[in-house]
Order: sequence, then structure tokens, then C-alpha cells
Amino acid sequence: MYHSCPRPPPPPPPDPAERTAARTPGIASDPADLITLDESVGMAFLVVLDSMSPAQRVAFVLHDVFRYPFPEVAGIVGRTPAACRRLASTARRAIRTAQETAATSAAQDAVVVRDLKRAWETNDVDALIRLLDPEVTAVGDGGGVVRTLEHPLRGSEPIARGLLRFGPRQSGQKLLERTVNGRPGLVGCQDGTVVTVYSFGVSDHRVRHLWAMRNPEKLRSWATAPAA
Repeated sequence: MYHSCPRPPPPPPPDPAERTAARTPGIASDPADLITLDESVGMAFLVVLDSMSPAQRVAFVLHDVFRYPFPEVAGIVGRTPAACRRLASTARRAIRTAQETAATSAAQDAVVVRDLKRAWETNDVDALIRLLDPEVTAVGDGGGVVRTLEHPLRGSEPIARGLLRFGPRQSGQKLLERTVNGRPGLVGCQDGTVVTVYSFGVSDHRVRHLWAMRNPEKLRSWATAPAA
């Protein structure tokens, strides 16, 4: 039995690191960027933050994010500066581990998306089927303005063949690897304009969910995204 088709994700914003060439990828210029620099790493940050004890969470946030000195943190938490230093250090290690795990997951997903892009561009239907989970779902959003999937599709073979019907060779789109909603994704460009943004849910080295955003209203933020 097929699993239920998930709702499409929110409008996919371009990754800030890909829109601002001056920013060095992976390096935060401000402590608050630990939360906002990368959505996937930010989610790992929030999950770990939620698992901390209240004292540990307050010590870490006040010192590492808002730059309060430990003596001031101690007065707020009601512990010694040395104890607050240990709390923040423990929290910092947990968050670093979570961020590394999230980065590894994103790197693995990027390989799957890159292989799918290659198979799609070469019209290799067998390779596409292998890269898609047998119960994969595909959802499109054209906003009633542009052509896309009328209904969600399910199954690796129909989705693979559907991808080929609207593939780069047929549509004239150029596929680019981009970060979409904090995860590896693809962007379809035509005549220098972003016309489709593809996001993926990857599990066990296969694509389990595919979302194709073609609604022009929801792609306005991509107007300033680099097309090459």
C-alpha cells in the first residue's frame, strides 16, 4: 500500500549562501547565524536545544548567542560562573555533533539528487526508477497559471516516465543543483529565468518525495537567484 502523499513544502526560498557571493559557505559571521545560516543545520540546532535542561539552554543561549559574560549568566541561572561554563560547553558539543550529522545527511542526499539529475538529463529511465523509492510520491504546484501535475503521482515507474515527458531535453530547461528549503534540490532555468524549483525527500539513498514548484507567484524570490 502506498503511503499518503505529503503536502507540498512552503514556497522554496533561495539559500542565502547561494544568493550572497561574499558570504563564505559554512561560516557564520554572527552568533545568531548559528540558527539562521542553514535551515537543515538550524533544525538540528532547535532539536538539540529542546532536549537540553533549562539551565543548560539558558547558559548556552545567553553566552554563545547573546554574548553575555559567564558572571552575568551565573546571576541569571543561579549557579557559579564555572558551572555555567560547563553547561554551555556541554551544550556546544551536543549542537556541534547534531550539525555534523545534519551536514553528513545533506551531503548524502546531494549525491542522490545529482545522480537523478544526470539520469534525467540523459533520459535514462532505468536509472531514474532505481533512484526513486517504489512508493515515491510527486506533487506539483502551478498555481493554475502554468502546466504541472494535475494530481499527485505515486510509484517509481510512472513518476520516472512522467519526468522524462517533461525532462530537460523536451522542455529546454537547464537543470542546476541548488539548495532548496535547506536541502539539496534542483532548479530549472529557461532563457535565464527560474521556472521550476524541485525539492526532494530522500530516505535510504532513494527519493521518497518530489515536489515541483512552478507557481510564478511562489517563485518570485528566485528572480534574484543566480542562474548559473
